[in-house]
Amino acid sequence: MKTQYFTATSLDGFIATEDDSLEWLFPLGDVNDTGYPEFISKVGALAMGSATYEWMLRNSQKIAEETGASWPYAQPTWVFSSRVLPAVPGADLTFAQGDVRAVHAEMRSAAADKNIWIVGGGDLAGQFYDAGLLDELILQVGSVTLGKGKPLFPRFTPTPLSLLSARQIGTGFVELRYQIPARATKNP
Repeated sequence: MKTQYFTATSLDGFIATEDDSLEWLFPLGDVNDTGYPEFISKVGALAMGSATYEWMLRNSQKIAEETGASWPYAQPTWVFSSRVLPAVPGADLTFAQGDVRAVHAEMRSAAADKNIWIVGGGDLAGQFYDAGLLDELILQVGSVTLGKGKPLFPRFTPTPLSLLSARQIGTGFVELRYQIPARATKNP
């Protein structure tokens, strides 16, 4: 079981525009040509921040057209937010706040022998990293620059990572997979 931060990023290190738009991402390729289908089949639980969740709510019609459901995940999902947010009917959602360590233990239990996916949100991924709970980064680097926006790593401290693999995806992406070194603060 691994806790993984899988996300797309621009060449200059942004995961979304300043207004949380992902429109820059869609012209670069088809998600089915990436490692995503295999990746999601190995995921047992998800964590996302409120900005990612609210993007999902705003784009539920487009998501439903593409996936057949307004909520595309069968896995239990923890949404980290200090605000009260509406639930998606039929989705397996838990709203959480505070230290990610306690929630991570719940997520591990729910995921059984599968992986935990930190969905979007560099700050949330940084919280898991700070707690020593993040094992792997999977970055789909798109062939575009945004100039400004939501940073990929707003809070990671410099740590040498181990490159596990790099592969080209069409003409618009490269997928980079990094292992994060084990740290003394990691909790089981």
